[in-house]
Amino acid sequence: MASKELVHVVEDDDAMRESLVAVLEDAGYKVRAYPNAEGFLAVGAGTRTGCVVSDVRMPGLDGLTLLRRLRAKQSALPLVLITGHGDVSLAVTAMKAGAVDFLEKPFEPENLLAAVEAALRAQASEIGEMEAVQAACRQLERLTPRELEVFECLVAGKSNKEAAATLGLSPRTVEFHRAHIMEKTGAEGLPGLVRLWIAARASA
Repeated sequence: MASKELVHVVEDDDAMRESLVAVLEDAGYKVRAYPNAEGFLAVGAGTRTGCVVSDVRMPGLDGLTLLRRLRAKQSALPLVLITGHGDVSLAVTAMKAGAVDFLEKPFEPENLLAAVEAALRAQASEIGEMEAVQAACRQLERLTPRELEVFECLVAGKSNKEAAATLGLSPRTVEFHRAHIMEKTGAEGLPGLVRLWIAARASA
């Protein structure tokens, strides 16, 4: 997965920062390193893909504040925290606020790589879900108000006859609308319509 992925390393300790960069680059990741959270926010926070590996305690903004700033910017970058023994409670708080994982010092290189890989998988899954939701919403926007009413009846499990009775239409008219719904959305049968409905509801 690694060759085209970008990892932002935010660490104020020079030796630790260089060590993290070396481990990640050896594994094939592209790496950008920053000595503080302020530097990352000024340069790297606009990146849409990749992930962030950040120390918890740093001069200026700490790892938890960094996470909150990222979320305030509506950034989807996953964040992995590096913590000392005394910072575990802060790291747990950060995880509850949305951090993906935390590594307690000292840790093995393979633990760092596993955390980064998990963060990138989580982001890829989230991006895929967001794209599916956006695609579903675009498909439903093509439907007329009447077609949306028929659509809601169909995904509720109603037959053409039941939908017709609910909407005050003839079964033939419902069938006509159903055919148009299938054509406009590209759904294959009722299961396809239900999946479309579920994806669109995720944006509500």
